[in-house]
Amino acid sequence: MCGALVGGVIGAATMFVPAPHAHATPLPPNVENGRYLTRAADCEVCHTAEGGTPYAGGRAFSLPGIGVMYAPNITPDKTAGIGAWTDEQFVSAVRKGVSPHGKRLYPAMPYPAYARMSDKDVRDIRAYLATLPPSSQKTPANTIHFPFSIRSLMVFWNMLNGPAASYADDPAQSAEWNRGRYLVEGPGHCGDCHTPRTRTFGLDSSRALGGNIINGWRAYNLTSDRQSGLGAWSDAELAQYLSTGHADGHGTATGDMADVVGHSLRYLSAQDIHAMVVYLRSIPPLHTAEDMLEGTTPPAGDAALPQNTRGARLYASTCAGCHMADGTGRQSSFATITGARSLGADNGRNLVQVLVQGSGMQTATGVQIMPHFVGGGLSDRDLADIASFVMTHFTTATPHNMEQAVQDAKRAN
Repeated sequence: MCGALVGGVIGAATMFVPAPHAHATPLPPNVENGRYLTRAADCEVCHTAEGGTPYAGGRAFSLPGIGVMYAPNITPDKTAGIGAWTDEQFVSAVRKGVSPHGKRLYPAMPYPAYARMSDKDVRDIRAYLATLPPSSQKTPANTIHFPFSIRSLMVFWNMLNGPAASYADDPAQSAEWNRGRYLVEGPGHCGDCHTPRTRTFGLDSSRALGGNIINGWRAYNLTSDRQSGLGAWSDAELAQYLSTGHADGHGTATGDMADVVGHSLRYLSAQDIHAMVVYLRSIPPLHTAEDMLEGTTPPAGDAALPQNTRGARLYASTCAGCHMADGTGRQSSFATITGARSLGADNGRNLVQVLVQGSGMQTATGVQIMPHFVGGGLSDRDLADIASFVMTHFTTATPHNMEQAVQDAKRAN
């Protein structure tokens, strides 16, 4: 699953974490390509429970009105994982949503997007997964409400919503554009988070990449609209954000998007990141009012921080140690929040989310952490006042019902 592209609030506490799954010796070409595509497809994030063994499954996905699904174990364990599967069975599951013995997968597994990959690509992913340590961890049983619990109904869902298929390059477009389309629409499955859903829970192609709510976070508009999308970003800014999770003037990735950057995008080559930028630039503009934001530029220096409201005083004592009065990161550029869309868009939805949930992102130099503020002596009103101050200090947004927004975020966490 991807998350909310275009900025968040993130702290500067950093600790070194070695790169996972390092291989001491060169891998065979198909395995190396499989590792690259496994990262491009962001498999580790979804198939790893919080604090759990990588790829051993168990991560819960709570889908309102549907129930809770758990990502399965995809290590090479022959009983709990996929070690007993044939390559053909693995390809069928990844590209068609049909696992061994005809069991239909739910589209929480983005097989309609993965169908854009070739059979060879998927077999290479399987070759890489086969090199991982097997785990005997069993996947918890899903708790899906009727009638969604009837897996055979997925046959009709597929008729309406996919899966798609791999496609030939468009000869009218450049090689970079075609590669970017493959990455964005295929392994990257960006639309699964950034595209609204229809009544049948399929992707709304008429609003492709136009922004969506996912796991309580706002996944922002990725189209070329200059006001609510990426149209005002430079190519360099967008490439920096995708590859590092931060771009000055646009903030830092948080929530699910931080996971996407930390486990997937930062491993892609500069050429592939550029190809994604080229393709995203070509997406026709869609305007989304929820993603609109007009920022302001506060005076520099701590002395310029106003102290005339509770929110301002709480920001000074709780937030300014990392983000400073003008939003500049004191210890790290990742803590620079000026220009971040989350500071006010959609009534500060992502701002509230990060105050309630916190966020962490793996980078080349360690983990950038924004701690949550729940249970730290701050009341719901305190968090609401901080959010209201941030919205009015850094943007022209008008906050409303912020204490209720905090309570809603806490209930959903």
